[in-house]
Amino acid sequence: MDSIDTPVLVLLPLRPEHADEMAVVLSDPGLHTFTGGAPLTAQELRVRYERLAAGPPGWRNWVVWWRAEERLVGYVQATIDGRSAEIAWVIGTPWQGRGLATAAAKALVGHLAEEGIGTVIAHIHPDHAASAAVATSAGLRPTDQWHDGEVRWELKIPYA
Repeated sequence: MDSIDTPVLVLLPLRPEHADEMAVVLSDPGLHTFTGGAPLTAQELRVRYERLAAGPPGWRNWVVWWRAEERLVGYVQATIDGRSAEIAWVIGTPWQGRGLATAAAKALVGHLAEEGIGTVIAHIHPDHAASAAVATSAGLRPTDQWHDGEVRWELKIPYA
């Protein structure tokens, strides 16, 4: 799995060594308002990251490295099944509102399109306006389908 470079950030393939820094990035309980759960400790993240890194080839996970501050600020992920990919993104609370989630999501969608993915999907809580704005900027549109209380957003990539 390759890094994905943009002028603003780099998506780096997730490694267990990222756990210590990411535990700080993801430490705000408010990040779980729409997804449930609670922040994980560095050790819990390390175990999770080991599992993700060893997972099937369709599990793709990157941490988001922000060039301006030379630090990790979040993550993006894609679960690929054939020519479809379900994506998600999280940016730590201190770095939200700076366009980083949008830049990361756009970079991820562009990368998936280059890999021949034909459909990109995200599930977004109906009250999560910030994630809806990120999805819209990345080209996804809401559908009338729901999954576990979230709206299915979708992008069909032509000629992929």
